[in-house]
Amino acid sequence: MANVDSLTEALQKTKVSPNGVSFAGKSLKLDNEEHAKEVTEAINNCTDLEYLNLEGNTLGVNAAKAVAKALEKHPELKRALWKDMFTGRMKTEIPKALEHLGNGLVTAGTRLVELDLSDNAFGPIGVEGLAALLRSSSCYALEELRLNNNGLGITGGKLLAAALTDCYKSSKEHGKPLSLKVFIAGRNRLENDGAIALAQVFKMIGTLEEIAMPQNGIYHVGIKALSEAFVHNKNLRVLNLNDNTIGSKGADHIAEALPHLQALTDINFGDCLLKTKGASRLAEALTEGHKDLKDLQLGYNEIRVTGALLIAGAIKNKIKINSLQLDGNQFGEEGKAQLETKLKEFGKLHVLGSLDENESEDSEEEVEEDENENSSERDESADEAEHSLNSSVTITEITDDTKISVKNFIKNPNVVNFMALGDNRSELIFEEIKTKDQQDIDSYVEVLMKISALSNNSEKDVSDASANCAEYLYKQLFIWAQQEDHLWPVMNSLLINLGLLKGEDKKFKPTWNLEGCFTVLKTIIPKNYFPESIRKTIKLFIQSRLEKNGGDHLVSLKNQIITSCD
Repeated sequence: MANVDSLTEALQKTKVSPNGVSFAGKSLKLDNEEHAKEVTEAINNCTDLEYLNLEGNTLGVNAAKAVAKALEKHPELKRALWKDMFTGRMKTEIPKALEHLGNGLVTAGTRLVELDLSDNAFGPIGVEGLAALLRSSSCYALEELRLNNNGLGITGGKLLAAALTDCYKSSKEHGKPLSLKVFIAGRNRLENDGAIALAQVFKMIGTLEEIAMPQNGIYHVGIKALSEAFVHNKNLRVLNLNDNTIGSKGADHIAEALPHLQALTDINFGDCLLKTKGASRLAEALTEGHKDLKDLQLGYNEIRVTGALLIAGAIKNKIKINSLQLDGNQFGEEGKAQLETKLKEFGKLHVLGSLDENESEDSEEEVEEDENENSSERDESADEAEHSLNSSVTITEITDDTKISVKNFIKNPNVVNFMALGDNRSELIFEEIKTKDQQDIDSYVEVLMKISALSNNSEKDVSDASANCAEYLYKQLFIWAQQEDHLWPVMNSLLINLGLLKGEDKKFKPTWNLEGCFTVLKTIIPKNYFPESIRKTIKLFIQSRLEKNGGDHLVSLKNQIITSCD
C-alpha cells in the first residue's frame, strides 16, 4: 500500500496522469528555460504523453523553446491543449513561441488529433507562426482545430485557409487526406472575405461534423460561400453561426443547403437578423427530414409571430428535439400565447425556452439590412452632418474666465471646452480616461475620436491642439496595449469607432466628425510607435470600404492613409 501511495503522490506532484500532463489553470508565468523546468520535467517523466494541457499559463519565447525541446521525445502526443497561453506577452513574442512549439512537434513526428489555441489574441501574425505546423505531417491526422477568439481578422482567416489547403494537398499525396471533423473559430472578425477563404477549405475537406463561427461579422455574401461548402460535408451535426448578419438573403442560401444536411443535431442562428422572412425560409427547409435535430436556437432575430408559428410547425415531427430558443423576438403577448398553443397541440411545449425577453411587434414594416445596403448613402450624409457639427465652432467663443473640467469636456466635447482645458490638456485628459483593463478600451477610444474630430476645425490653434492631443493619447494607448497584450481589442475598437467595422451593437454609428478622425490618423499611422499589425488591418479595412462604397466623400483622404501605410 505504501508503494501505491508514493506513486500516487509522485504523479500528483508532477502533474502527470497515465496518459498526459496538465498544468491547466496554474497561472504560471514562464519566461525562460529555468521557469519552464517544472513543465519540462513533467513532460520528460510522462511515458505516454497523449495530451499536454497548458491552458491559463503564459509562455515566453525561451520557455516555449524549452517545452518544445522536451516534446521532441514524444511522438505519441495527440492533443495540444494550449488555450489562453500568452497573457501579457508582446505580439512579437507569440509567433516565435508558436514556431518553437510547432518545431518541437514536427521534430518528434507527432500526429496531432486535436489542436486548441483558443483565447490567444495573436492575430494574423500568430497564424504566420503556426503556418509551418499546420502544413506539416504533424497535422495530417488532425480532427479538431479550435481557434476561438484569436483576433484572426480577414488576413488571418486567409492565411489559415492557405495553410490548411496545403496540409490537405500534402496529406492526400501521402495517402490519407486531412479529415478535419471539428472547426471552431468564433469571435475572430473573419468577415466575408475570411469566411469565403475558409469555405473553400470546408468544401475541399468534406468531413466536418461541427462548425462554429459565431461573432465574425459575416454577411450574406460570406454566408452564401459557407452554405455551398456545407453541402459537401454530409456528416455535419453542429452548425453555429450565432451573431453574424445572415438576414433573409443569407437564410435563402442556408435553406438551399439544409436538405443536404440531414445529420444536423444542433443549429444556432441566434442574433443573426433573420427577421420573419428569413425565419420562414428556414422553417420551410426544416419541415421535412432532419429527424436527429435536438437543439434549434433562433433568439434575438426580430422574428414576428407568423415566422415563429412556421418554426413551431417545422419541429412538429422532430422526435429528438429538446430545445427551441426563440427569446428576444417580437411576438407580443398575443403572439406568445399563439406560439405556446401551437406547440402544446403536438406535445412540444416543453422544448420551448424562456420568452421573458419577448417584445411587441414593431409597428413599422420590416426593412432588410443585409450587407449594409445603401450604406454609402447613409455614410455620406452622416459624415456631412458630422463635418458641419464640429467645423462651425471656433476658438473665438472662448473667454478668459472660462473654467472647465475634463469631465465637463468629455460630457460635452466641443471646441470651447477643449481649448479651455489649457496647455496641459493632453495629460489631464489622459489621467481621466487612461485604461486600467480591457473594459475601459471603448471609452478611451471614444474620447480619442471626439478629440480627433476637432482637428478639422478652421482655426489653426484648435486643429493643432486637437492633433497634438490625439497623437499623445494614441501613443499612450499603444504603449499600454502592447504591455498588456490588448492590441487586438484596441484594434477592434478603433475600427468600430472609425466606422470601418460593425460592432456587437449593430445599430451603433459614430456621431463624431470622421473627416477629422481620418485626418489625424493619416498623420500618425506612419510613425514608429504605431503597431504594424494595426496599421495593416486599418489599411485592409479602408481598402475594403472603398471597393464597396466608391461614392464615399472621404475617398481622397482614405487613399492618402493607405499610401501612408506603405
